[in-house]
Amino acid sequence: MGPLLVLWLAGCLSGTWAVDRGNFKTCDQSVRLLLELYRLQGNMTRVKINELKPLKPRFEVPDVLSLLSRDENGVVLSLGADSQRLIVSAKPFRLDIMEGREVLLSLNSRGLLAFEHLRILEDGMWEETFKSHTDSKPNGPSSISLDFSLPGVENVYGIPEHADSLKLKATDGGDPYRLFNLDVFQYEVFNPMALYGAIPVMLSHSAQRTMGIFWLNAAETWVDISSNTAGKVRPTHTQSTPQTDVRWISESGIIDVFIMLGPTPTDVFSQYASLTGTQAFPPLSALAYHQCRWNYNDQEDVAAVDQGFDDHDIPYDFIWLDIEHTDGKRYFTWDPHKFPQPKDMLQGLLDKRRKMVTIVDPHIKVDSSYKIHNEIRSKGFYVKSKDGGDYEGWCWPGNSGYPDFTNPEMRAWWASMFAYDQYEGSMENMYTWNDMNEPSVFNGPEVTMHKDALHGNWENRDLHNLYGLYVQRATAEGLIERSGGVERPFVLARAFFAGSQRYGAVWTGDNAAEWEHLKISIPMCLSLSLVGVSFCGADVGGFFKSPSTELLVRWYQTGAYQPFFRAHAHLDTPRREPWLFGPENTALIREAVRQRYALLPYWYQLFYHAHHSGQPVMRPLWVEYPQDTATFSMDDQFLLGRDLLVHPVTEEGARGVTAYLPGKGEVWFDVHTFQKHNGAQNLYIPVTISSIPVFQRGGSIIPRKARVRRSSSCMEHDPYTLFVALSPKGELYIDDGHTFNFDKQKQFIHRRFSFANNALSSRSESQLEFEFDASMSVLTLRKPGVNAGLDWTVVLQ
Repeated sequence: MGPLLVLWLAGCLSGTWAVDRGNFKTCDQSVRLLLELYRLQGNMTRVKINELKPLKPRFEVPDVLSLLSRDENGVVLSLGADSQRLIVSAKPFRLDIMEGREVLLSLNSRGLLAFEHLRILEDGMWEETFKSHTDSKPNGPSSISLDFSLPGVENVYGIPEHADSLKLKATDGGDPYRLFNLDVFQYEVFNPMALYGAIPVMLSHSAQRTMGIFWLNAAETWVDISSNTAGKVRPTHTQSTPQTDVRWISESGIIDVFIMLGPTPTDVFSQYASLTGTQAFPPLSALAYHQCRWNYNDQEDVAAVDQGFDDHDIPYDFIWLDIEHTDGKRYFTWDPHKFPQPKDMLQGLLDKRRKMVTIVDPHIKVDSSYKIHNEIRSKGFYVKSKDGGDYEGWCWPGNSGYPDFTNPEMRAWWASMFAYDQYEGSMENMYTWNDMNEPSVFNGPEVTMHKDALHGNWENRDLHNLYGLYVQRATAEGLIERSGGVERPFVLARAFFAGSQRYGAVWTGDNAAEWEHLKISIPMCLSLSLVGVSFCGADVGGFFKSPSTELLVRWYQTGAYQPFFRAHAHLDTPRREPWLFGPENTALIREAVRQRYALLPYWYQLFYHAHHSGQPVMRPLWVEYPQDTATFSMDDQFLLGRDLLVHPVTEEGARGVTAYLPGKGEVWFDVHTFQKHNGAQNLYIPVTISSIPVFQRGGSIIPRKARVRRSSSCMEHDPYTLFVALSPKGELYIDDGHTFNFDKQKQFIHRRFSFANNALSSRSESQLEFEFDASMSVLTLRKPGVNAGLDWTVVLQ
């Protein structure tokens, strides 16, 4: 990949007084910066700025860009559309990307480019302090900054993770949005403070165009947003052009930014996927329901909870074990008294075609009798302190070491520990949860690792936000390797970065059993979905505190329509298995979970597309209706794919909700009553405690499974039911649900349906039984009785 343009940038000093010029720098003696511009295939531009001759190399983020993007022979340079121009100005430096006479985006139009160069300090170490912690900087401060101007733009999104609205707010007069992976205890909502993960990707959207900015930097980063329309009502007769200005500030590294020019939302998703890869295709069972708490006490407790689901006819696929299942918080072990026969426990689950997840955190108990610690120490795989010894901090086991997951040899060793002969008691139906991977250090600054800790030659300040990605990557690779490369892994991680979507799922961390936390789960997951992470969810019921029965029911109803569906609770909360709140609430939760299971074919199909094309599973309405300005700020309802619209009930005591049904000239069908409603309207919906407002788009086909069993694997061979909202197009995707054979051996079925001339076709001559309600324009095919891989046609008489 060669640059289109390479320039030197220098800050020059000039004088007008008669002075001794030998005492001052000339322009030639100023710090010079190297500017590289790349035009990338797919309507993208890359801008890199680095010191021309740094004192030592500055950190450039590795392992995030996909192989296609990093392969110098795999990227075709293009001048792009004939009407597009890239204009570079000097004195002062400015870069404008134009289409015709329209400026799409400008860099440094406000002159906020900053680049603190590395230096030799004559008076020793440069230090700064935070509370009782000291951060040494032997080469001084090294921050970077660049501003971007977006003419015509009022709406920007992304840069997760923050517990805030989907549409990002102007930060004038307050703190900017912060990106720095931290373990935040009981986080606040509607706040720009940093949380567990950081993805430095922002999308801008207007009725004319969608674009993206990918700031490839893994250091602590602040994003300052200003808008000339923020908080203002602009009179309709004025002609002023709205504009959003964004300034990115990172503590170290280089300026390396990808500008994705769209012009459609789908284009931006494809462009970003070409850079960092797509969502890992999960096993089908991972899309089902997960039951978790800190902690299930012992094998007998696990068996009792498992049986409780059967006794109350509630399906589930995974039961989870938190840190108390281990031998003294030593990961890869089992408490010998509480879990003496883990394989017997796992076999009992396997007999019911269910699975387990155990936690494996990336802090290792410093204990000379602990095999994992001894091997990491003997191999020199721990992160080092600034003085060269093993970095140690306090976490769940007490004094702990932190493996250096940036080291490929460390990651390979870690992956090998998941082999069945290494992780004693593990079986093929056991998967993994990486918590605390920010990393969390209880006695560290801001509950994390010191910035001057060393990962090889690099300080933690340079790559801090990458650590969690590397932990999840090594774990996922271990689960793949243990099966000989056959089985797809499932790994949940709390900390993440750009590219983490390639390795599994994430969740919104330690939320609380409060209505505001239920509401905020929707924009938090939508923000993640917009930047590549489709497999996201929130702890159902809230991790901290105890939910009311109404809140718990509403959270199950909401979680059933979010990509990752897991109930979880803190150690100090009362037990909250679904049947502990009386028969009426048990029935309501059962119905919500069963709706999830009935829709698993549709969920699986959406994840197939996310894996192949980078299109999000859970979407803001503006993604599919990009010119409908009414949708631009909506974050209390969402789409699943193109065809299902969900408006969860998230207000306490609600008797009704108002859902916006988009699309002038379109129709939407209530999936519960099949009642038809016109698009482009606000529809008031009376609700009871059993209501989950969900609508199917007219002209679509939704595959379901009407026969819900105890787990998704038990439903593998059951027939499909197609819900057809005429006049439709649709599809059905099927594979074995757990291996890589869909990719390596192309073993899958992917059928496309169409309805024309009064006939629904998948191109077979087979005649199928069906139900057709002409008054509602809904066709239902139950147990069609044909091979899904064959062609067929249904003719309406």
